[in-house]
Parts: sequence; C-alpha cells; structure tokens
Amino acid sequence: MNNWILLAVGQADGAAPGGPGGMLGGILPMLIIFAVFYFLIIRPQAKRQKEHRGMLEQLKKGDRVVTNGGLIGTVWSLDDKELTLEIAEKVKVKVLRSQVAALYPATSGAAPESKE
Repeated sequence: MNNWILLAVGQADGAAPGGPGGMLGGILPMLIIFAVFYFLIIRPQAKRQKEHRGMLEQLKKGDRVVTNGGLIGTVWSLDDKELTLEIAEKVKVKVLRSQVAALYPATSGAAPESKE
C-alpha cells in the first residue's frame, strides 16, 4: 500500500518514470509541429509577400493591373502611395498602391497555340 502512495506522489511532483528524457519526449512533438507549420505556411507566405512588394515597386506608367476590389485598369500616373488608373476612356480613379493585387496579363490578338 505504501508503494502505491509513493508512486502517486512521485508522479504528482513531475518525476517521470524513465528519468529526464520524459521532458524531451513532451517537447519533441511540439518542435516537429512547429517546423512543419513553418515550412508549409509561414515561409511560402513570406515569399509571396516579398514578391508582391517587389511587383509594387516595379509598377510603371502604362502597366495593366487588377486591384483587390476587382478593378482592371492601366496605370496613368503614380507616386509613392497612390496611383491613378484609367479604367475606361476618360475615366480615371485613384487607388492606393497597396491595393494593387497583380499585373493583369496583356490580351493579344493572337490565337492561343494548340498542344497537338
């Protein structure tokens, strides 16, 4: 009976059977989960943000862009924080540079190539 009490008290104090390796066994799965989370989520997102920042810095007059709101237009003028888009003939709107989602692919008159 006394052995059961001592065993229960030892486990309540945080002593794991098997010695100090019990703490590493508890932390190791958390480290593995963090590493997987970093390589699958955090790192690719940081890469996309860096590419987007670079695209915003490279914008120039005449580029066709699409905004986060879905407007498609041609860059008419730009400064550090804003740019003016021409969305139709003689229709210009000002948008924040940070709201540009991507460059809009130029439409060409050529038919797409077939892969035969």
